[in-house]
Amino acid sequence: MKTEILYGIHPVIEALRAGRRNFVEIYLTKNTPSKRLKNAAALADSLNIPVKTIRPSQLESMTDTPMHQGIGAMVSPYPVAGLADIIDTFKYGDADPFLLLLDNIVDPYNLGALVRTGVSAGVDGIIVTKDRSSSPTPTVSKASAGALEHIFLARVSNMVNTIKALKEKGVWIVGLEKSADQPIFSSDFKCPVAIVIGGEQKGIRPLVKKNCDLLFSIPQTGKIDSLNASVAGAVVMYEVLRQREYNKKNVHNTVNSKGFL
Repeated sequence: MKTEILYGIHPVIEALRAGRRNFVEIYLTKNTPSKRLKNAAALADSLNIPVKTIRPSQLESMTDTPMHQGIGAMVSPYPVAGLADIIDTFKYGDADPFLLLLDNIVDPYNLGALVRTGVSAGVDGIIVTKDRSSSPTPTVSKASAGALEHIFLARVSNMVNTIKALKEKGVWIVGLEKSADQPIFSSDFKCPVAIVIGGEQKGIRPLVKKNCDLLFSIPQTGKIDSLNASVAGAVVMYEVLRQREYNKKNVHNTVNSKGFL
């Protein structure tokens, strides 16, 4: 079995909870373990996963970083989803599908931050390009505080073809474009939607942009006229969540006011 070393308290614990990876063994450093490390060890023990104690220098060598927080795990690689797996999620729940399409996000910390926000904001799946993009590595899991372990993430060879496949399923493709006239706050996200966020340097590629149904921008009034990709993504993801949650509460209040409940 091919393996990699996951590291950090949240990634290891969330991977244990998610149950999507195979664990070979878990490593704790010989320093006095914290309560969270003890909880991780107890969880591993309950799942019959071996726990070994090693020197901090050994774990740093294994993870290639001093930011391991005293814990690591030899695990199977991240279970990358297929596009069909993400489309299958449309069958579950009452809410319209909410996807994130990342067009050439190369920084693993940006990808991790986008994944973390996506899980918090209710994104059903994330799709990234295989080429010129960050892949779901242990660094991304650490940057996402373990959120990567709970999301469906697919890597595709052709984003345009992916967009066309999603359109056939009734999903609106909406691109985040700095120069677009329409601001996100005037958009309606209460529908099946996939938000496209472009790479850190050049944004959404021209052909991908051409295949978007709509383009919108984030209003800005300060002297700095650009946002980090992960920050821009967080703004729009929470606008989607705000609209959908407000809509549900508004419908509920309207029904109550008419005495139906």
